[in-house]
Amino acid sequence: MSDAEAQQASDQSGVSPEIVIITGLAGAGRETAAHALEDMGWYVVYNIAPQLIRTLFDLQSQAVGRANRFAVVTDPRSGPFFNDLPEVIQDLREQEVRTRLVFLSADQNTLVRRFDSVRRPHPLQGEEGVLEGIRREREQLAPLRRMADIVIDTSPLNVHQLSMRMRKEFGEGDDHTVTVNVLSFGFKYGIPIESDYVADVRFLPNPYWVPELRDKRGIDKEVADYVLEQANAQEFIARYVDMLIPVLRGYREENKQFAAVAIGCTGGKHRSVAVAETVGDELRKLGYPVRVRHRDLGRE
Repeated sequence: MSDAEAQQASDQSGVSPEIVIITGLAGAGRETAAHALEDMGWYVVYNIAPQLIRTLFDLQSQAVGRANRFAVVTDPRSGPFFNDLPEVIQDLREQEVRTRLVFLSADQNTLVRRFDSVRRPHPLQGEEGVLEGIRREREQLAPLRRMADIVIDTSPLNVHQLSMRMRKEFGEGDDHTVTVNVLSFGFKYGIPIESDYVADVRFLPNPYWVPELRDKRGIDKEVADYVLEQANAQEFIARYVDMLIPVLRGYREENKQFAAVAIGCTGGKHRSVAVAETVGDELRKLGYPVRVRHRDLGRE
């Protein structure tokens, strides 16, 4: 990919071309950090030789039509090729590709505890034990830590806190927003197992018993008007949305990306459909990305 092509892709995406290289100590959370970038839409490649970084960056840019949001995880497991990483980073920067090096570290006790919990050997320990593996790796990676743009000590962090740290460093706008999946369903077919919250709107009069509405659905205006004009319907929707706001705020703080809200009536055809559509609209007005799906619509 030429510099002109990179600039064109940058203009189209609105974001300058960027490569993020994640490295650091084994057990410090390299894959967790990479997964956080993946969740934000980055194209991530794991455990590659540094010499391949620019080639893969160019290939993915051509494949998806953008030159930004590319990340790699590389570490001493790539053998002698890994020693060339500082030179590769310098070459990338000289080619005016924005390159950020993220170095993950942790104290010795934390690393030993983590290796013990997963019952895996340190990749550099050989027959001498995990402490020797940690020592060797620290020594090998010392130059990279000194040249890193971002150093994160993950000793006090759990996986969720590390993910949130990556989001703060690399997120853009709605990367931090919880997506709400609103699902209507019929209780006669069972409660959706993926639900985080379940609402029951069977307290509302059923359009099924209105002959001219029986064969229509909750997405039809006549049915929606009938359901939403019932006593308590609007109050229920308003209070339900108000209840969800602190929940979604907490999900965001805990790095939960999706919330599944299920709204049920008897058959999933009339009341739950109309209410789910309205709840979705209200959440969109508050700025949340919303997907509305009607699981049982058409089953009757």
